[in-house]
Amino acid sequence: MGEREVVVYWRPGCPFCWRLRTGLRRRGLPTKEVNIWSDPDAAAVVRSVAGGHETVPTVVVGDLAMVNPTAGQVVNAVRAHAPELLARSSNGGWWTVLRSRLGAR
Repeated sequence: MGEREVVVYWRPGCPFCWRLRTGLRRRGLPTKEVNIWSDPDAAAVVRSVAGGHETVPTVVVGDLAMVNPTAGQVVNAVRAHAPELLARSSNGGWWTVLRSRLGAR
């Protein structure tokens, strides 16, 4: 199986995209961000999972596609579908902080 990743499809000027991308960066979750206005193939992916519309943000985690999710929903999807990505988050990211606060070792 190939390496899994979190792909965030977005477009300039979208406040929902900005909110999601900021929330994921704050959590240190590694993502691949794709601007659908500069990538026709990406726009086609979004239309294929958003009922023919170019609704962003759209996020794909493995085989799961989510239209306009919250950062928390993306993290939960990663936990369920690609947990190895949590271990790669920058500086241990939010997962390390959360585990330390919960007393996990």
